[in-house]
Amino acid sequence: MNEGQGGYAVGGKSFTAVAINCAAKAGEWIRTKLGKHSSLDIKQSPHDLVTEVDKGSESLIRKLIATHFPQHSFLGEEGVEPGPEASAQALADASSAEYLWIVDPIDGTTNFVHGFPFFCVSIALAYRGEVIVGVVYDPIKDELFVAEKGKGAYVHGKRMEVSREESLRESLIATGLPADHLYALPVNLKGIAAVAPQTRNLRIAGSAALHMAYVAAGRLSGFWEIGLNSWDLAAGALLIQESGGRVTDTKGEPYHLGVRNVAASNGIIHDGLVRALAEADAAG
Repeated sequence: MNEGQGGYAVGGKSFTAVAINCAAKAGEWIRTKLGKHSSLDIKQSPHDLVTEVDKGSESLIRKLIATHFPQHSFLGEEGVEPGPEASAQALADASSAEYLWIVDPIDGTTNFVHGFPFFCVSIALAYRGEVIVGVVYDPIKDELFVAEKGKGAYVHGKRMEVSREESLRESLIATGLPADHLYALPVNLKGIAAVAPQTRNLRIAGSAALHMAYVAAGRLSGFWEIGLNSWDLAAGALLIQESGGRVTDTKGEPYHLGVRNVAASNGIIHDGLVRALAEADAAG
């Protein structure tokens, strides 16, 4: 792995520059499709949606990456069958890859379908299982969140830092309403009932990757959710870590690509958030 002036690079091509270019091009295309998508499919449940825009965005990103790095492996949401078993298997199948791109072509598809302007493109690159580049792009606000391992995280070209709230009571925390209504949703609802009264307030805006970018940028104090996938979390996890925050599973164990139940925060309130989930039997 060569680390050049522009960050991690192979043959002079910066991984980060390629990730940014892919996210920007996909985001631009997604923006043109807002309110114009024609097909809507149901994946795992009526709450888990996919459009031809998700598929088109992933195809665009996959082709661009293959142009620059044809030897690299690729794990994208739309190339995997729905359901937790399939996503775990897909990650296991890709885990031996030296370089693995992990992509969510639209995180927040339900928001996209309804025209609710909170969705993003999430692109991460892992080297031997460790995320080294993370990019989250919000095409509606034209906000690009970028992190390189060991080099910090940035939005609008400015260094990001997590917030400084010192207790749950002062904190604005985000979570989600999982598409899996059999297991993940009931567990997350228990967490909501337990955590909400202990915080300043909760937010549920419908994009895990963008919630995590907001934790990195100091706009949220923390985030947790049950039943996510590697493509929801990989880029956002690096953004938070490089902004001085902390990412674990909901039981407080270290983050890795296989984590499905995530807790992320400014670091200061982390133990309190994990404790609140444990006391409510809501850590999954």
